[in-house]
Amino acid sequence: MKKRVAIVGAGVWGRTHAFLYKEHPEVELVGICDHDIERAKRFAEEFEIPNVFEDHRLMLDRLGFDAVSVVTPDFAHGEIVVDCANAGKDILVEKPIATTREDLIRISEAVKANNIRVMTDLHNRWSPPFAVAKQMLDDGELGTPVSAYFRLNDVLWVATDMLPWSSKSSILWFLGSHSVDTLRWFFGDEVDAVYSVSSSGVLKNLGHDTTDIYQTILTFKNGGIATMENSWITPNTNPCVNDIKFNFTGSKGMVNLDLSNNQMIESFTQKECKHPDVLVNHFVHGKAKGFAYESIRHFIDCLATGDEFLINLDDAINTSLVVLSILESAEKRLPVKVEYFATD
Repeated sequence: MKKRVAIVGAGVWGRTHAFLYKEHPEVELVGICDHDIERAKRFAEEFEIPNVFEDHRLMLDRLGFDAVSVVTPDFAHGEIVVDCANAGKDILVEKPIATTREDLIRISEAVKANNIRVMTDLHNRWSPPFAVAKQMLDDGELGTPVSAYFRLNDVLWVATDMLPWSSKSSILWFLGSHSVDTLRWFFGDEVDAVYSVSSSGVLKNLGHDTTDIYQTILTFKNGGIATMENSWITPNTNPCVNDIKFNFTGSKGMVNLDLSNNQMIESFTQKECKHPDVLVNHFVHGKAKGFAYESIRHFIDCLATGDEFLINLDDAINTSLVVLSILESAEKRLPVKVEYFATD
């Protein structure tokens, strides 16, 4: 029997989830919820979804379904995830799972109390270059982890135009979540302490009250160290919407990734030069492709089979706890030890 699925959030990335649900043979997309009811109606028409709601609580009360995607702005995840967990729904939530320690604790308690499954869409683990590099590490080619450098930035357009809610968030939540999870994954370890500094001014002068850039040092419990850069003031002329550089050094070897300056495909017209995305999210013969789609497809596959998700609750919660510590450190200009709590 097909799994019945609903979506909360009819924005750009909600459409991404809908594409994947609609093409999967084991699920039926039965509901869409958005506080903008007219947008939700247009979304429902595009994806042939029979039920439309403007309040997720009404959808939980009135519509029978098995699982839900939470694709709202990051600061709005916590309460919705708790409500969905208490309603007994399996959940795919966009990163971060939540942005306050209180919500993280409430989510952990609700997931345990209701014995539901939850996955956070930390999709960098599906990126082929990162996955190949991680396999080298797992195979012993690089030895034991020693250090890493990860630059994951966005062009200015993301904060000024793509995200109308950027002033309510941070580049640390939007991209830093991916950075922290990727580093945790490579080191196979939890972050012990962080020290971060930040700079503001560019975006605030453009009317967006959010921090421009964070530079962070992370120390891991087993001795590894990493440097992490996250900003969203990269010039809009950057070849890729992301500026991505990654170095990982082990006791026996090193890998370097440069994922924003490749020349795999370029196009030239009288008006512009473009570097089309063929790695993150694109379509081939009408089908959603790219690693940002594969994580969602993984959730759907595991929903159908009952297999364990690659991203578990600890991954999601501990990643958010590290980001919260980075924000605290940047504010205080002091090192901060990450305070974890048990999730099982």
